Amino acid sequence: MKNKKILLAGLIIFSVLLTSFSFYAWQILFTPNILVEQEDRSFIIRPGESFKSIQDRLYNERIVQEPVSFGFLARLMDYDEQVKPGHYVLEKNMNNLQAVRMLRAGRQTPVRITFNNVRTRSDLAERLGDKLMFTRQEMDSLLHSPAVAREYGMDTATIISMFLPDTYEFYWTTTARDFMDRMKQEYDKFWNEERRQKAEQLGLTPSEVVTLASIVRAETNKADEMPRVAGVYLNRINRNMPLQADPTLVYALGDFSIKRILAKDKEIDSPYNTYMYRGLPPGPINMPSTTAINAVLNAESHNYIYFVAKEDFSGYHTFSTNYNEHMKNARKYHSALKKRGIFR
Repeated sequence: MKNKKILLAGLIIFSVLLTSFSFYAWQILFTPNILVEQEDRSFIIRPGESFKSIQDRLYNERIVQEPVSFGFLARLMDYDEQVKPGHYVLEKNMNNLQAVRMLRAGRQTPVRITFNNVRTRSDLAERLGDKLMFTRQEMDSLLHSPAVAREYGMDTATIISMFLPDTYEFYWTTTARDFMDRMKQEYDKFWNEERRQKAEQLGLTPSEVVTLASIVRAETNKADEMPRVAGVYLNRINRNMPLQADPTLVYALGDFSIKRILAKDKEIDSPYNTYMYRGLPPGPINMPSTTAINAVLNAESHNYIYFVAKEDFSGYHTFSTNYNEHMKNARKYHSALKKRGIFR
């Protein structure tokens, strides 16, 4: 009888312990412990970062509510030995099991990268430097390397034409060189047979089309006017006239705050001075949109060889076929500039 009581007591204790352990195990695995009653949040793990550092950051940044259970399960699942760098999106009310499985598998969430309105290679490097794993200096070094540019069939003046403004998705762990490889793939995809044939009909290479598009884009942000502006410059090229594009002088001077070109500016000895040197400059003066590139490829056919901004500052231009008419239009615009006090 006594032995039966002892056995029964043992069974009860065992049942209680088993129930308690099962409940605790269930809590460790399935109770929300990540961003409890918060919003989803990005979390970046850098190369070489230790599990201890990750665990501390998760707690200090109030991502993990109860660190002991998270740490216990992470070690049980060997995550402390399998840390993978990357960009992860931790969702609100995730449990430990979901979070550890995601981190251990290196299941990153891609980073969306958007770039536009870029003028120089250094601007591009600056824009990208804090978005992915590589540094601004790494990208800047590649963009300024003649050897690297040659690998992509370009030079350091034209390499920026390889980057088409848009929104792209990358894993955070993408290297600077992998980023450039992807951009070359996008460039080759854009420059399909149809576009290459159109460029050839204009007597231009794809890089030259992008260079001209960069001038068009600097002259007007009106998409409906771009093909007409492109037609003016193509007429000038075909007549062996200097382009005389003010935006190329701004680029040569390196002062992008300039709103009005002066006579002395035209004296700067630079291959980007299209008043001094005929033909296209060595490379793009900005990163033109695909709209501007397509505007060059589908340029309007006309006889205009001059244009000047309208005096109403609408952003549109007045076009003319002869110098006298152009000068009349130019005087109207310069008069409007004076009225607004714009002298530089």
